[in-house]
Amino acid sequence: MIMKRLLWISAVVLLLLSCVRENADYEELASDPEYFHRSMKQLTDVIVHDIFSPPVASRIYAYASIAGYEAALPAYPECQSLSGQLNQLAPAPAPEAGKTYCFPLASTWAMLTVGRALIFSEEKMDAFQQDILASYRQMGIPEAVVQSSKKYGEAVAAHILAWAAQDNYKQTRSYPKYTISDAPATWKPTPPAYMDGIEPSWNQIRPFTLDSAQQFKPAPPTPFNTDKNSRFYQEMLEVYRALDAKDKEERIAIAQFWDCNPYVSHHVGHVMYATKKITPGGHWINIARVAATKAKANFMQTLEAYALTSIALADGFISCWDEKYRSQLVRPETVINQYLDEDWRPLLQTPPFPEYTSGHSVISNAAATALTTLFGDNFAYTDDTEEEFGLPARQFRSFFHAAEEAATSRLYGGIHYMPAITNGVEQGKHVGKWVVRQVKLRKEAISKAK
Repeated sequence: MIMKRLLWISAVVLLLLSCVRENADYEELASDPEYFHRSMKQLTDVIVHDIFSPPVASRIYAYASIAGYEAALPAYPECQSLSGQLNQLAPAPAPEAGKTYCFPLASTWAMLTVGRALIFSEEKMDAFQQDILASYRQMGIPEAVVQSSKKYGEAVAAHILAWAAQDNYKQTRSYPKYTISDAPATWKPTPPAYMDGIEPSWNQIRPFTLDSAQQFKPAPPTPFNTDKNSRFYQEMLEVYRALDAKDKEERIAIAQFWDCNPYVSHHVGHVMYATKKITPGGHWINIARVAATKAKANFMQTLEAYALTSIALADGFISCWDEKYRSQLVRPETVINQYLDEDWRPLLQTPPFPEYTSGHSVISNAAATALTTLFGDNFAYTDDTEEEFGLPARQFRSFFHAAEEAATSRLYGGIHYMPAITNGVEQGKHVGKWVVRQVKLRKEAISKAK
């Protein structure tokens, strides 16, 4: 079916090429950010379809976004390459002298090419790439320029993929799984699927800007203690009673909006099935789209939003996962079922990895820091990310307002104690501030820093 569709598209393209006239203003048409937004949305849809874990999804977004940014640079001399700023990234190949390029096309093609290499459902990306290429051709871009732009985008993509191949990801695929301990304080798989701990070696992935995964190590979690007068027991009770409040319905709405669990397992009798949803990082990537669209960001400003946000997300996950598998703290569901109420279930399905710190708290604040740097504080917007998953849009006064709500949602959802949230917020802000200090997108910013 896919092959037939590609052949059909090729036939249509050939027909269109015979009808479309070359247009001297094609560069302006190709610089419409909507084509890049559509491409990023396609990457998100495939990530959801292929059920990538949140850390792995963040890696895909980062490399794809960086490829798009680097491939556009020759057309934007005021902007600064990320080579020399990101760990071990060398300069990308330069365009061939004497050739004409459409750099927005090259940028979109580079992003999609990297994204395709890092997902499973390649055929979904193949079909979309042909669709988007047809859109560019309809603008009247000369075919020689289409081909040179594609070739340059592929050269940049190959450069980024070679860099990605050195980040230790492939090696970690064969590292040992998380070992379950009998110690009551340590994380155990939770119902209904009792999945293994996800990505226990993620701190071995090369960070994008961090000196190491341990750079922003948070304070340790509250010591495990089931004495009813202990601080830990009180934190457990806070989770247990989180929905015993007058604003219960609003708390439920907040928790569901920020759930972002890519694989919710359902068991009905002997039947098991899963609901696929966007990852936390994917949610913030869409917020970058919302912000860029509202701000009427031009093509390069849009690329900056995706690149800086995705780098903050990726380093946030590396930092957070380093702590998760160091402290290995047990989830509230396990403790409450064992020591307080065996029938209790959290509002949200408990994710399959240790509790401390809260991933959403860390990465949301890292992303909010990046977006605030680009679009300013008090940037009010409507977040429509979850509408396609059946949830209404929500209004936010700023990116940090959204990050605060995302963090608190984990308490309402019954999956985190409060210290994982508050300390996760600080951890994420540290990561975000580091990223925006290390990554200078404009040459003017580099000069001022010196």
